[in-house]
Amino acid sequence: MLQLKNVSSGYGPVKIIRKVSLTLNEAEIVSIIGANGAGKSTLMMTISGLVHCESGQILFYEQDIANLPPNRIVQLGIIQVPEGRQVIGELTVRENLILGCYLKYSALGSGGRQKLIDSVCDLFPILGDRMNQISGKLSGGEQQMLAMGRALMGEPRILLLDEPSLGLAPLIVDEVCRVLMELNKNRSLAILMVEQNTLIALEFAQRAYCMEGGAIKLEGTCDTLLHNDEVRKIYLGIKG
Repeated sequence: MLQLKNVSSGYGPVKIIRKVSLTLNEAEIVSIIGANGAGKSTLMMTISGLVHCESGQILFYEQDIANLPPNRIVQLGIIQVPEGRQVIGELTVRENLILGCYLKYSALGSGGRQKLIDSVCDLFPILGDRMNQISGKLSGGEQQMLAMGRALMGEPRILLLDEPSLGLAPLIVDEVCRVLMELNKNRSLAILMVEQNTLIALEFAQRAYCMEGGAIKLEGTCDTLLHNDEVRKIYLGIKG
């Protein structure tokens, strides 16, 4: 479904990502773990077209999408929930959600847009209660739900998640994970997730890649990595 082949990228002369190769299959959840500065977020933005891919291929169903305009990548069905949520605080919850389907706004019509909003509210009922509230006044957990809901308004085929648990209370993290599992199981949504909380990342996904210094250091099933001595020591703080 999605395949990266020897992808390198960065900011101007600064190389952040170095020959990264990975795959995401249909209806699969894959995590990318690693310390701060490992290049995880840059990799996600490279897939989204927000950071220039200097070399390599980003294949979506065999089509090379490297360096396509971000709006074209969204049209193809690859939609990112950015780190830090980045909801537009001056707009209401409804207005933020509507922005998520802006490329299909006219084609959907008012009925289609409302159907998508209802679908998001089925997943996150609290958003239905906050529909006319200014988004900047939501709690951190509610803003994360809104950011995810906004992405779902675009009807993604692949959901890119950048640090979805960052700064959230454990109960909210559990709720977010529950929704993602439901989307994966019931809608066959493929999910590529960057997550610094290694335990969440490995318990939640089927496979994972471990990044260090902008490159893939380890990869495998999550069960295998959970029992890898190096992963347990460096990322989980478990010795022996």
